[in-house]
Amino acid sequence: MSGSAKRSVTITLDGSNKSVSIPLIEATVGTPVFDIRKLYGDLGVFTYDPGYGGTAACESKITYIDGDEGILLYRGYPIEQLAEKSTFLEVCYLLMEGALPTATQFKDFELGVMRHTMLHEQIREFFNGFRRDAHPMAVMCGVVGALSAFYHDSLDIHDPASRTISAFRLIAKIPTIAAWAYKYNCGQPFMYPQNDLGYAENFLYMFHAVPAEPYKVNPILARAMDLIMILHADHEQNASTSTVRLAGSTGANPFACIAAGIASLWGPAHGGANEAVLKMLAEIGHVKNITGFLSEVKDKGSHTKLMGFGHRVYKNYDPRAKIIQKACHEVLSELGIKDDPLLDLAMELEKIALNDKYFVDRKLYPNVDFYSGIILKAMGFPTSMFTALFAVSRTVGWISQWQEMIADPEQRIGRPRQIYTGAPQRDYVPISTRG
Repeated sequence: MSGSAKRSVTITLDGSNKSVSIPLIEATVGTPVFDIRKLYGDLGVFTYDPGYGGTAACESKITYIDGDEGILLYRGYPIEQLAEKSTFLEVCYLLMEGALPTATQFKDFELGVMRHTMLHEQIREFFNGFRRDAHPMAVMCGVVGALSAFYHDSLDIHDPASRTISAFRLIAKIPTIAAWAYKYNCGQPFMYPQNDLGYAENFLYMFHAVPAEPYKVNPILARAMDLIMILHADHEQNASTSTVRLAGSTGANPFACIAAGIASLWGPAHGGANEAVLKMLAEIGHVKNITGFLSEVKDKGSHTKLMGFGHRVYKNYDPRAKIIQKACHEVLSELGIKDDPLLDLAMELEKIALNDKYFVDRKLYPNVDFYSGIILKAMGFPTSMFTALFAVSRTVGWISQWQEMIADPEQRIGRPRQIYTGAPQRDYVPISTRG
């Protein structure tokens, strides 16, 4: 571990003469951590931390979040600066390589990604094994997991060249898989990637275009798509990223690890949150119903939840939410949607909630999911595709975290402990004598 240990705390176990000195590891920025790896060996006890909310499971140089201050950094760069000045592929390079690319490096990287956008032609037939009404995330889990059967020439995780080509393939092919999952669902022909288009442009083309007529990608919508991808590219050790790392710690191939991340992302508490926001807004129905809805949210006996507000990490306004709110207005304006009831309802709900002492005291501020569902709906994406789009964006984060984990000399197979509260040891009783 590269962090320095200059301070420590001594823990003494009551009723014994055992004690241990626990070093405090300093972070570059943010909260220091206690290194408890010798706790069991010296005291014979483990720590208990459901959900790992107070435990650092790894060392990482990729993403930093300060939830109290509403700060998100990719490799030290504020998300606000990257959203304004960068592109998604440049952010991909940054996350994977640790620094912004030179013009030459970026050209080579872009070429490396775009030359892998096509899928093996047999994968086209693979889609026929799914029902037409299959959820896009179910299709993505299956197809991404199956990539290892088609690209088994790059599965040696200990070979840097194999890891690099696998990274290119995943970043390049997952947009194609996501677009084809939609096309298969709605019965339209698959559209092959166009490598003369940018990354976000190419995805919009594969998603919206049909062979019967020309399709020109709207640059405003392409930039909005690129922005959404930047905002969702990585987010530290969330559930899906932790899943990728845990799967990767076993030595599993990268395609299997990313498929595991996609499965984890599918949960409504994680990647499906923006879909849940739209469902909530539809249930509220009208601005006049907001007060009654919020009363239900406050009622402890009710199961009504305020979706799109609050975050496991952020105890302040999600910095991504401010960025996407502005983009939302730009997209609606470009599409000629002047009076959108859904957006009006969302903005009024946000206004009332941010001035309500109940939510303010609990630090429930809007997160990125609150507006992303609205902007995606306006751009023509069905709600079933929202989480799939999240997976397209997050793939580079998963890959970057996986590569960092593989290169970490202190990496061990993930093996959380437990506190057993079941029955003590007991003897088997024959069925004939059981009362």
